[in-house]
Amino acid sequence: MLSTLFHIPTRLTVGGVSLPLVGCGLLLCVWAACAAVAVVRSLAARGWYGTARALGVPLAVTGGLIAFVLPALDDGQGVPVRGYGVMLLAAAAAGTWLSIRRGRSMGFDADTIIALAMEVFLWGLVGARLFFVIEYRDQFFPPGRSVLAAVPDILNLAAGGLVVFGALPTAALAAWRFAARRRLPLLALADCVAPGLLVGLALGRIGCFLNGCCYGGACDLPWAVRFPPHSPPWLDQVARGLLPHGSPGSAGSSGWTLPVHPAQLYAAIDAGLLATLAAAFTPLARRPGEVFALVLTLHPVSRFLLELIRVDEPPALGTPLSISQLVSLVLLALAGALWWWLSGQPVDRVDSAGRRVRGQIRPTADGMPPEPKP
Repeated sequence: MLSTLFHIPTRLTVGGVSLPLVGCGLLLCVWAACAAVAVVRSLAARGWYGTARALGVPLAVTGGLIAFVLPALDDGQGVPVRGYGVMLLAAAAAGTWLSIRRGRSMGFDADTIIALAMEVFLWGLVGARLFFVIEYRDQFFPPGRSVLAAVPDILNLAAGGLVVFGALPTAALAAWRFAARRRLPLLALADCVAPGLLVGLALGRIGCFLNGCCYGGACDLPWAVRFPPHSPPWLDQVARGLLPHGSPGSAGSSGWTLPVHPAQLYAAIDAGLLATLAAAFTPLARRPGEVFALVLTLHPVSRFLLELIRVDEPPALGTPLSISQLVSLVLLALAGALWWWLSGQPVDRVDSAGRRVRGQIRPTADGMPPEPKP
């Protein structure tokens, strides 16, 4: 566990003069210069309307983070750079890179994938954070605390607190709107980015391990891990009576948690394997949407099983299942419906040059493409 990697100073001394770095400071000036360059370059290609649609929201969000959010995160030593936040950015970068590589062979240029990634990433964060805040609302809104006072904690994404399944509705809606706006085939676009999403999930779970969240239950296997005092699993074990109360190092206290499953690393390995499988399945897919359907089928199954190891989520809605397991069942039902719908869609064919032509042949009654005519 390495929750905080280092601190960024909020002020910078230049020539004996102390200047603000965050807020209305040097970092905002750098953002303004970079934003101006990006807008000028985009104007030539897209015009004012296209530039506003493509860059307006991302520039506004990053500018707001620098001007208002970063100063609010100052803990006296500076702005903490969290391991979770760093891995979250690495996840976005790695997933986008893989999607760009895949997009080249599927007819999507790099600019399209980058624009899609920015929209899906930002709206996915919104959904994932809202789901977490709603699920753990007592943590953000204890008695007597106003909504305004809770805003800094709600916006502190780098400290952890995202629910992957919460990102699905907002991210899916953002992807649908993006595809409709640019008149792109949604299913082919989903096939393109599906493995990249899993690569991002794998890196994000490593961030969970650094942060100590999404932890597993007791474990006596050789690879069991212990977490330090005041980490999420430590607080949970104290609350359950598995560890004695009192400060770390006091009589009868080891200071660290009992050995637990590294559930975060299990999830990272699982996502990496599923990403590899989805990429390997791509040339075998016969219809647009089948790669995404495969991911939508397998990930809920593995997540349902991983929840049997995790102990950070209580049973939900009067069932013995966690909220993530219930969502997994819903996603499995949606995956079944998607496979059923895809079975009636045209299958691909390969032309004389060996290139894949999307959705040109209707399947026969047995689900197989008809034999070519001599």
